[in-house]
Amino acid sequence: MRVLVSTRLPEEGFSELMKKFEVIFPEKEIFSKEEVVQIIPEFDAFIPTFQFKVDRDVIGAGAQGKLKIIANYGVGYDNIDVDFATKCGIVVTNTPDPVVEPTAEMAIALMLTVARRVSECDRKLRTDSSIKWGVMENLGISLYGKTLGIVGLGRIGKAVARRAVALGMKILYFNRNSLDQKTETKLEARYAPLKQLLCESDVISLHVPLTESTFHLINENTLRLMKPTAILINTSRGAVIDESALTEALTNHKIFGAGLDVFEHEPTIPENLKKLDNVVLSPHNGTGTIDDRNAMSRFASQNILRFFEGNKNISRVN
Repeated sequence: MRVLVSTRLPEEGFSELMKKFEVIFPEKEIFSKEEVVQIIPEFDAFIPTFQFKVDRDVIGAGAQGKLKIIANYGVGYDNIDVDFATKCGIVVTNTPDPVVEPTAEMAIALMLTVARRVSECDRKLRTDSSIKWGVMENLGISLYGKTLGIVGLGRIGKAVARRAVALGMKILYFNRNSLDQKTETKLEARYAPLKQLLCESDVISLHVPLTESTFHLINENTLRLMKPTAILINTSRGAVIDESALTEALTNHKIFGAGLDVFEHEPTIPENLKKLDNVVLSPHNGTGTIDDRNAMSRFASQNILRFFEGNKNISRVN
């Protein structure tokens, strides 16, 4: 049996899978769509990363051949036409467990970097000899004692909350449904409607999937609710934010700053956004550690191994 991997990844994390399957990686960084459509009928399983769009052409070609499972390499699966895969009888899985802690680390890293203007000052020290040194120069914002509003208190949101409490922050959260009191007490978190959260929070961190209801959740109207000293963090999906509206808000200092690991039209980032000093940009790197890459590989491999063994204990999303 054969497994196709869309992107060149370290083989270490696939060691168990490679004992039972022939695993094929691209010779270069990533297979093209045309290459995958041509060869995917010969494979039993496919492991795509977020870089690879698994659309009807890809799924249809696989369905005409041997393809039985698409084991997505990541927790988000908006890169896959899940509905069409379901119609074709193809199982889709994701990797929710390994992404939790590293994504939470990235969210906190972005908060600190924006609040204390770390990357801005680093960049200016290297390129701008006119940067001023002094007690009242390059002032940022302290996170200690501030309120963090978490939009989407799922597993990653909870991991962010734990870290934020250790930094001395107060936690507000918004979910479709509030958590039980025991969980709220454990996390030191308090529920607030979205409008209240946006109005009261000093930092807003987004941890929601991209759906019809979350598309452009942060837009001109919701940005207007935020404090002029607010910081916006996004490690979820780029299209949760209306990028044009955010760029306008940052340009006119309607909020203090933003830290973005994801973008609306990746890998394209608006030039006007890249020119701003009050935004920190990261190339969708929330899980970008060698430790986590191997953990994600093992998890995707486990989904495939269990699926073909008839074990239903897989992270199936359809």
